Amino acid sequence: MLRTSTPSEEFTELPISIPPLPSFPVEATHWTYLRRNAPKVPTPDDSRSLFIANIPCDSTVEHFRALFASLVGPGKFETITFEHDKKPSWSTHEPAQATRLAAHGKRKREEEEIQHFEIKVRATLPPTWSRKVYPSGSSAVALFADEKSAGLVLKAAKKLKKPKHYPVWGKGVRDIDATPLGSQWLVEHNKLVFPSKDEVQASTDAYFTLFNKMEKEARQLAKRLRNEPDEDGFVTVTRGGRAAPARRDEAEEAKQKMMEREQKKKEEMTNFYRFQMREKRKAEQAEMLQRFEEDKRKVQAMKEKRGKFRPET
Repeated sequence: MLRTSTPSEEFTELPISIPPLPSFPVEATHWTYLRRNAPKVPTPDDSRSLFIANIPCDSTVEHFRALFASLVGPGKFETITFEHDKKPSWSTHEPAQATRLAAHGKRKREEEEIQHFEIKVRATLPPTWSRKVYPSGSSAVALFADEKSAGLVLKAAKKLKKPKHYPVWGKGVRDIDATPLGSQWLVEHNKLVFPSKDEVQASTDAYFTLFNKMEKEARQLAKRLRNEPDEDGFVTVTRGGRAAPARRDEAEEAKQKMMEREQKKKEEMTNFYRFQMREKRKAEQAEMLQRFEEDKRKVQAMKEKRGKFRPET
C-alpha cells in the first residue's frame, strides 16, 4: 500500500509488512498510526490503551496479539476493540416492556442467567460471512497490561527505520477465526447466505422463547409494582383489573403529565383571580373618583353659599 501522511503530529507511524498472497503475489507495506488513547469521555483504561488508525482490513485480535508480541514480547497486549464492531442484533429486539427489568434491579440466579444467555445465542441468526473485513481507514483501540506496556509499543514503533525490521502481518498467528480471504472466502459467503431451514427455524423458535419469557417476567413485575406504594405512600386500587400504567417509566410519565396539567390549571386559575383583582381595583378607583367628584361639588356649593352670606355689623 502507498504511504500516506500522518493525520496529526501526535501519531507514531507503525509500518507493517504484508506478505505476498496468491491473489496479489507482491510484498507490500501497510502504514498504521498509533497514539495515546484520548476519547472525549475519559475512562479508567485510557492510560494503558492506544488508538490505532488505518488498521488492515482483515484485522483480528490474534493478528494484533502476534504483532505486538513481535515488537515488545508476549504478555503485554490484552485485547482490542474495533470501530465497526456492533452488538448482536438480538439486543435491539427485546420486548420494550421488559427492558426495565435490569433497571429495576432484579437479580437472577446464576443458572437462570446462563440459560438466558444460551437462549440469546441460539436466537441469533446464523452469520453470513466466515470472517469479518473492516472498511479501509478503520480504527481501533488496543488495551495493554499497563501504561508502561503501551509506552513500550510506541517506542518500538519509532525504532522501525528499515523495511527488513517491519513486523510481518499474520506471522505467529496460531488461530484465525474462519477461512482465509480471497475467492475461498466469497465461496463460503455464498453458501452461508442460504442457511438450512432447520437452522432458521431453530433460531426463530429460540427468539420467540426468549421473547415470551421476558414478557412473562415483565407482567409479573408489573403486577408487583401495582401493589407498591408511590412516593406519598398511597396505593392505587382499581376495579376490574389494571387501569394505571404497569411500567414504572409509564407511571412516571403519567404522573409528570398529571403534574403539568395541575400546574397549568393552577396558573390559569391564578390568572383568572388576577383578572378579578384588576377589575376590583378598577371598580374601587372608579368609586373613589366618583366620591371625589361629589365632594368637589359639595365644596363648590358650600363656597357659593358662603359668598352670598352677609354677616350683620
